[in-house]
Amino acid sequence: MSDRRSEESSGDEPSSSSISDEVWEQFLQDTERDIRKSAPKEPSARAREVTERLKGRKGEPEGWRTGPAWQEMNGRAARRRRAWAVIGVPLAIAVAVVAMRPSLIPGDPFGSTAGTDTATTPLPAETATPTAAPSAAAPGTPTLARPFAGSPALRWADGAAGIVLPKATALGAIPKDRVELALQQTRKLLVDANLNPDVVAGGRPRAALSVLDPKQPDVLDNLETSLRSPSKTHDPLFLFSRFDPKDVKQAGKVVKVRGRITFAKGKFGGVAVHADYTFVYPVVRAGGSTEVTRTIVRRVIDAELPDPTRYQVTPGRLTLLRYDEDAGNSACDIHDGYLHPQFPSQAPTGSAAPSGPSIDPYDRSRDIGKQEACGTVSRT
Repeated sequence: MSDRRSEESSGDEPSSSSISDEVWEQFLQDTERDIRKSAPKEPSARAREVTERLKGRKGEPEGWRTGPAWQEMNGRAARRRRAWAVIGVPLAIAVAVVAMRPSLIPGDPFGSTAGTDTATTPLPAETATPTAAPSAAAPGTPTLARPFAGSPALRWADGAAGIVLPKATALGAIPKDRVELALQQTRKLLVDANLNPDVVAGGRPRAALSVLDPKQPDVLDNLETSLRSPSKTHDPLFLFSRFDPKDVKQAGKVVKVRGRITFAKGKFGGVAVHADYTFVYPVVRAGGSTEVTRTIVRRVIDAELPDPTRYQVTPGRLTLLRYDEDAGNSACDIHDGYLHPQFPSQAPTGSAAPSGPSIDPYDRSRDIGKQEACGTVSRT
């Protein structure tokens, strides 16, 4: 994974500058020192593939009118991959320089009128895989009033409005209404697992669990175990976004969301749904703190609504085939079932030092679920 960084412009400072060279040099030195001391930490990817899935055979499929053929896809639960992530110092210095002297950037990248920030114009819905990470956002420090300041997520949709379903159409012999049901059930799973305030505050994801097929071996049992007794191998964060309310709480009511859902004919006679979404959570420490930081969670889910006339499944319930998660700004190697965001003024927590590559948690063009080691991130 590569760390996308802003290119710094060079050139002579206009003679009208009111900052002397000596003051400017001292500013740069102080900025680099402070950033190294207080850069927020955060982790990178962890992926999980469901332990069971349907498998057909040539001719009459295995389980025809008797039950699905379930088989392990990739062993037991995949490990959660989480790491310290330090904001890249050169990038942070570049942002600070631009904030102080925007004349270093040619043209007028932030618009000619400071009061009308075109960078806050909502983005259209994502319809295809991005080809690159979002460009650098206008500099800003997150606050309670502006929790997404300095983040490209400022232009993303708010909450469930960001989960836009494609128009359902028939898939050969599969009628339109079954496609619509598969899409709606997937959306219900995503919304409850990642946007329900009670779930985000550590509550039980009842609606999300209700759309999953209880006849799929181990999946619900594993999820129930993870909620009851979190561990490295049974971690609810594989599928649900949760913060410990004793430690942190959301800064405001808005979670920013960006991603897309697609559908196709599945391998098991039903509707296959692919979902890829990133959720950005601004949070503060519990107890009255006003210092805001952000945790970024990306989820990729593959599910299917199998043909109930060919397989022994629960009609209308989803079969999970894969669920990968990639979390940014949460301490490494803590497996208590909660995300643990790091704050600039906070001493690092977690046991693992960063050893993996640097990533941009906003980069939706990259694959997730490939990285084992703790890594670093370029921005939050």
